[in-house]
Amino acid sequence: MDMKKYVTEGLEPRRVLELFEEISAIPRGSGNEEAVARMIEKFAADRGCYCLRDERNNVFVRVPATEGREHEGAILLQGHTDMVCEKNSGVEHDFMRDGLELYVEDGWLRARGTTLGGDDGAAVAMMLAVIDGCVATHPAVECLFTTDEEVGLLGAGSFDYSVITAKKMINLDSEEENAVTAGCAGGVRSDLVVPVKMQEARGESLDISLTGLCGGHSGENINCGRANAIKLMGRILAALSKKMRVNIVSVNGGGKDNAIPREAFCTVSVAKADRAARAVLREVERIRGELCADDAGLTVGCAVTAESPAEMMNAETTRRVLAVMACVQNGVIEMSRDIPGLVGFSRNLGIVKTGDAGVTFVFSSRSPVESQLDASVDSLDALAAVTGAATRHYSRYPGWDFASRSPLRTKYLKVARGVLGYEPKVNVIHAGLECGIIRSHLPKLDMISVGPDMKGIHSPDEALSIESLGRLWRILEEMLK
Repeated sequence: MDMKKYVTEGLEPRRVLELFEEISAIPRGSGNEEAVARMIEKFAADRGCYCLRDERNNVFVRVPATEGREHEGAILLQGHTDMVCEKNSGVEHDFMRDGLELYVEDGWLRARGTTLGGDDGAAVAMMLAVIDGCVATHPAVECLFTTDEEVGLLGAGSFDYSVITAKKMINLDSEEENAVTAGCAGGVRSDLVVPVKMQEARGESLDISLTGLCGGHSGENINCGRANAIKLMGRILAALSKKMRVNIVSVNGGGKDNAIPREAFCTVSVAKADRAARAVLREVERIRGELCADDAGLTVGCAVTAESPAEMMNAETTRRVLAVMACVQNGVIEMSRDIPGLVGFSRNLGIVKTGDAGVTFVFSSRSPVESQLDASVDSLDALAAVTGAATRHYSRYPGWDFASRSPLRTKYLKVARGVLGYEPKVNVIHAGLECGIIRSHLPKLDMISVGPDMKGIHSPDEALSIESLGRLWRILEEMLK
């Protein structure tokens, strides 16, 4: 992008923002990080740094200490290269091939109609700036760029940590500048598949769509009261089935297990589509009064299917699918018994999709307590047993326990106070971080997680505060100096 004007031209931190724009031009959804990994590898090699890229496209870079700092211990910076790929309905964007269209609005960096990838592109850009020599003096800095974080922290789980010499680590995957994260939840992903039996369609077909919900991160926003589009669709269909015969043709919604679904779509077969549409709209109006302000944009569509489907699910399959959608426990299950205000145990129904194998539901369960993750697995297995479904549980990762003493955290709080004018709070979050996996491999590593202010992550409303990024960069510079 050297010959192209940056949309952030004239803004600070200049080089960090330029690098953010350069990686944003490279498609880097989970599972598609090879191109950005090659870019980082070449970027580091061109600057004379030791670089290792593994089979999973994790990249490790060691930046030599500047003159006079060689005797000091190394510090590890860490973040992930992949991003959640979500877009608004009607937006034409191929996340496998297209770069992001960035713009600045009221001091926030955004992407037009899609997720921004500030989570965790901000970390990637700051680490690249360190590799680029933007910090005048520093000890040896080890930078670990991991992959597939958003789909189960898979890159961090497969990395060979024997190359790391640092005893201190700053993870750059948080989204709140006024906080230092010192612990996080573990998690597990689960698929529940209801087998489908079809029969010849009869009656009329109705397309129902739910769009415009706020969505958000399934860990950090799970206690914000935001509606889950899939659960909402299940409630509407359950109410409709009490008034008339309903056979599901297909149901789809959500895009990521770790994002609260904003949209859901269903085609049903009914005797009279216009009567069913009126019943759906009446039920939605009853529900609107329950929605939080964030979900005020809910839009409901009901339209007679343009081309009537040849088949529909039989009555038994429909009942089983509706049982899962309407009955599965979703959202906050328990609050923490140790930390006031912190979610302790939750589950997010992130995806439903109809395919040849059946109707697949994808869940993300979170808790720092292993027995609660076991309980989530057991309850989904029990629901599968009574609905004739099959389950698969995978991508399990450990939590990160709070350490009462952390010299790195103490130093960060002092440096941040000098930049921000106040001391950030220390918190434990319900979201999953790679820190838990890294700590399991390097148990003596003193670690914190920090990041600039972001909002709307994992949704097309995602935005990164440019001023906050600048302040965090200054703190990072001072930490390294």
